[in-house]
Amino acid sequence: MAKILIVDDEQSIRRALRDILELEKYQVDEASDGLDCLVKLKQNEYDAIILDIKMPKMDGMEALEKIQTLAPDTPVVMISGHATIDTAVEAVKKGAFDFISKPPDLNRMMITLRNAIDKSSLITEKKVLQRKVSKSKTPEIVGESKHTLKLRETIELVAPTDARVLITGNNGTGKELVARWIHEKSNRNKGNIVEVNCAAIPSELIESELFGHEKGSFTSAIKQRLGKFELANQGTLFLDEIGDMSLSAQAKVLRALQENRITRVGGDKEIPVDVRVIAATNKDLREEIAKGRFREDLYHRLAVIIIEVPSLNERKEDIPILTEYFIEHICHEYGIATKRIDDAALEELSNHHWSGNIRELRNVVERLIILSKSKIGRKEVLDFVIPASQRSHRFKELFEQFDNIQELNEFIKREFTAYKSEV
Repeated sequence: MAKILIVDDEQSIRRALRDILELEKYQVDEASDGLDCLVKLKQNEYDAIILDIKMPKMDGMEALEKIQTLAPDTPVVMISGHATIDTAVEAVKKGAFDFISKPPDLNRMMITLRNAIDKSSLITEKKVLQRKVSKSKTPEIVGESKHTLKLRETIELVAPTDARVLITGNNGTGKELVARWIHEKSNRNKGNIVEVNCAAIPSELIESELFGHEKGSFTSAIKQRLGKFELANQGTLFLDEIGDMSLSAQAKVLRALQENRITRVGGDKEIPVDVRVIAATNKDLREEIAKGRFREDLYHRLAVIIIEVPSLNERKEDIPILTEYFIEHICHEYGIATKRIDDAALEELSNHHWSGNIRELRNVVERLIILSKSKIGRKEVLDFVIPASQRSHRFKELFEQFDNIQELNEFIKREFTAYKSEV
């Protein structure tokens, strides 16, 4: 239900407009002057505003200028019983959606409001789509460690070919990001990259997901559906967590890779597909093969090129760079000023053990941005990130490095001084 704010110093006008708009199923708020309008605008969101010009305290023209600052996308329909052409032109120049003379023609008023609300909806949809587009851009692979440089170099070498790639690494290391960059830098980048999370799809549905199905092939197949292989034609198919795929689905994937053809579930027609397959797993597929849970012939089909993504603990020198990168991007997403982080805080983050890898680091940085003030210091990291048990364990490791009690005391003094300066 669209929400409209009526701003007029005459109660009879407000009441008449409210009755008409509520009959048309609009939700209506009222304001008696420009100041009251601005107060309500700060407290609520409106799909359109009907604004009188001649009012006490703050007139409509001044209120219009303030509205353009507070809610620039909210359409404003100006009304006045003292209208002139010059006034109407000035109102439109200042951002009004339309200008209607009093007493208003009700048909024109309703048409104008519908058009204004449609415009408001289109602006909202545009912003949503713009956010999706900005989010869909492939993020950078950030870091300057030897592991990161080698990873980027491997991507540059592998991407232009059509070789199948198996990406290995722990959860949260960025295997999907590596797959997306291989696609971006390949000759197939004008096609789609289609992702299938093999761990998230029930084994009984994985074949339909990959190869599609014909109408009536099973109870809920009420219409024909294209599978991921067909959707990725001329592009890239990314099979994430392939180590969790059932053996029956593995056999069909192997056949598709061997013959470059697929058959929909419930169908008998062979459909040619031209797809580059990139697979990823956090499992040791050699061990899975030994246990009979993964087909060795499929492994050899997939593992033409093997890229191992290092854990964050193997590339700790990248942590300061990654942290600064995440701070900038998260603050931008939240629409706030970029927060500073000091060297002592970065050192604490670099010494932390990251079991969740880059995904955990990003979550921690987001937490620090939300809970800290203008600057992220060592105290915030100790308070919000590193558990006391882990801190004491780390200090125990450090204490073992000292040869005598004097060195230990000097170290404690330095740590205490650093901590007090943060507090």
